[in-house]
Amino acid sequence: MIILRKLLFPFAVLYGIITSIRNFLYNQGILRSYSFSIPLIAVGNLSVGGTGKTPQIEYLIRLLSKDYKVAVLSRGYKRKSEGFVLGNKNSTAEMLGDEPFQIFQKFPQVQVAVDVDRKKGIEQLLKLENKPEVILLDDAFQHRRVKAGFYVLLTAYDDLYCDDFMLPTGNLRESRNGVKRSDLVVVTKCPTALSKEEMKRIIKKLGTTKKVFFSTIAYDDFVYNENNSTSIYEIKSKEKLLLAGIAKPALFFDYLKQPNDDVMAFPDHHHFTENDIKNINNKAKNKIIITTEKDYVRLNNHTLQSDIYYLPIKSKFLSDTDDFNKTIKNYVGTSARNR
Repeated sequence: MIILRKLLFPFAVLYGIITSIRNFLYNQGILRSYSFSIPLIAVGNLSVGGTGKTPQIEYLIRLLSKDYKVAVLSRGYKRKSEGFVLGNKNSTAEMLGDEPFQIFQKFPQVQVAVDVDRKKGIEQLLKLENKPEVILLDDAFQHRRVKAGFYVLLTAYDDLYCDDFMLPTGNLRESRNGVKRSDLVVVTKCPTALSKEEMKRIIKKLGTTKKVFFSTIAYDDFVYNENNSTSIYEIKSKEKLLLAGIAKPALFFDYLKQPNDDVMAFPDHHHFTENDIKNINNKAKNKIIITTEKDYVRLNNHTLQSDIYYLPIKSKFLSDTDDFNKTIKNYVGTSARNR
């Protein structure tokens, strides 16, 4: 795979040229970007997957939803529906996509919608009788047709954008110059004991003048299903099957895995087939199954012979939490007052 990626280097150069021309056309106003008077916060990355966008979106929901009517707009990756879809009591993961459906179930006070065309999606949300006061745009950093008022750029600690290269040789969707469009940068999935010296080294390496924050993944003390919950301490002592269909499952597996546990990894946003379920049942052999929250919403409708639980996660800042919160709230408050 590594050799193939190196052989595709000329295509990476071509892809980089194409994305740079596209960004130039938007920057010069030759291609039009649409602005809205409502506060829009775009959360995204320069690379493909695995930077923790959903935990960051959920953090912003918790931060803002007490004071504002918040909506989340996503493209609904790998959903089986088309056009604009607003979450309702009949929604499923197939209709919204796994991550939007997860957010919809978790935050009933928040409107969750999907639309590949973010401009049309925003327009539809603003036509609602109970229209939102703030819209969070999930994975919209490269969606230049809409100009958000605030951009949060994520980059993973173990895969910084400055160490990466353009697709298909690397995982970058656009060049690292894209960081200039951000209002702040969050380095995600950091070790909890990350030192101040290491933070300074990373900031220098990123080569940006934007404010840089550092966050980690905080795991819940319990795993859950529809009927009950069990403590992590008790779960770790049991033999289990760990199952994940996310971009980078290593942290999830490492946190829970004990010597007698089995592991099954699937591609990110994987739609589980009946054959997959058969293999999972054979592998579990009546062991309990622990999966991610995102996978749980896709597995819960299948017939599994073992009890299945999910482990919730949260984004937690290692420092400067108040600074981050104040920056976001100041943008939303100022933007709302200026409407």
